[in-house]
Amino acid sequence: MTVVGPFGLSVRDQALEADVQAGLAAVEEGLLEATKSEVPFITGAAQHLVRAGGKRFRPLLVMLAAQFGDPYAPGVVPSAVVVELTHLATLYHDDVMDEAAVRRGVDSANTRWGNSVAVLTGDFLFARASQILADLGPEAVRVQALAFERLVTGQILETAGPTDGRDPVEHYLDVLGGKTGSLVAVSCRFGAMMSGADETVVDVLTQYGERLGVAFQLADDYLDIASDSHESGKTPGTDLREGIPTLPVLRLRERAARLGLPEDLALCELLDSDLSDDARHAEALAALRAHPALEQARRDTVRYAEEARAALAPLRECDAKVALTELCDAVVHRAG
Repeated sequence: MTVVGPFGLSVRDQALEADVQAGLAAVEEGLLEATKSEVPFITGAAQHLVRAGGKRFRPLLVMLAAQFGDPYAPGVVPSAVVVELTHLATLYHDDVMDEAAVRRGVDSANTRWGNSVAVLTGDFLFARASQILADLGPEAVRVQALAFERLVTGQILETAGPTDGRDPVEHYLDVLGGKTGSLVAVSCRFGAMMSGADETVVDVLTQYGERLGVAFQLADDYLDIASDSHESGKTPGTDLREGIPTLPVLRLRERAARLGLPEDLALCELLDSDLSDDARHAEALAALRAHPALEQARRDTVRYAEEARAALAPLRECDAKVALTELCDAVVHRAG
C-alpha cells in the first residue's frame, strides 16, 4: 500500500499506483512547459505558484477517473494540465481580491509584483490553458467554458452576497458549487471523457466530483474553526479574522435568527466586531468552537461527502473506485 496525492490517499494496486504517479509526474512537466514564455519575467511570475507546490488534487482526480477507460489515452495528461492551470489562474486572481500576502508558503504574486502583474499572470495562465484545450477538441472546449462560467458566476455571487429574501446558507452552497465544485467536477469529467469511458460513467464521475469539491471546501471551513495550527498547517480562525462568512458562521446566524437566544445574539455581535484584536479573535474562536453551529457545519460536510460516495455506486468495482471512495472518507476524517 502506497500513499499518493493529497490527504494520505492510499493505493493498494501497484499498476494503479504506477499509472497515477506517472500521470502526475507528466502533469508536472506539462505545467512547467505551459508556463514558459519568451519573456523571462513572465516565466518567473507564471511559474511562481507551480514551483511552490500544492496538492495537485484536480490532476489526481483526472488520473483516477481515466482508469475507467484507457488511462494512457493522449488527452488525459493535457486535460489534467488544463484544469490545474485554470485552478492556479484563479488563485492569482483570488489573492488580489482577498489582498492575501502568502500563498502556499511563499509570497503571493500580488505581494511580490503588485496587483496588476498578478491579475495579468492569471490571465496568461488562462490563455495557455485555452491553447492546450483547443487541441483536445470542441467538446472539451465546451465543457471547460461552461465550468469556467460557473466558476466566475460563483465568485461574483460571493462578492455580491445573497439577494433579499434568499437563504444565506443556500446562497453560500451555490457559491461553493460554482467556485469549487465546478472545476473538481470537470477534473473527473475530463479524466473519464479523455480516456474514452462510457458516457454513463462520465456522468457518474462528474456528479461525484461536484459533490466532492463542495465537501472539501466545507471541510476547510470546519477546520478553520475547529483545528489548531499543528493539525491544519495554517493559522486557525483566518477566515473569521477576515470577516469571511463561512458555513459555521452562517449556521450560527441562522440559529440566532430562528431562536433569538441571547448567547447566540451576543456571539453574532462579537463576530461583527473588529476581530483584528487578538484577544477578541481568540474569544470568538473559542465560543464558536463550543457552539452547536460548528457541529451542524460538520454534519453538512459529511452529508456532501456521503453524497459523493453514493454517486459512485453504479461504477464497476475496481481499485480506482476504492481510491475515489477513500477521498470521501478523507473528507469525513478531516471534518472530525
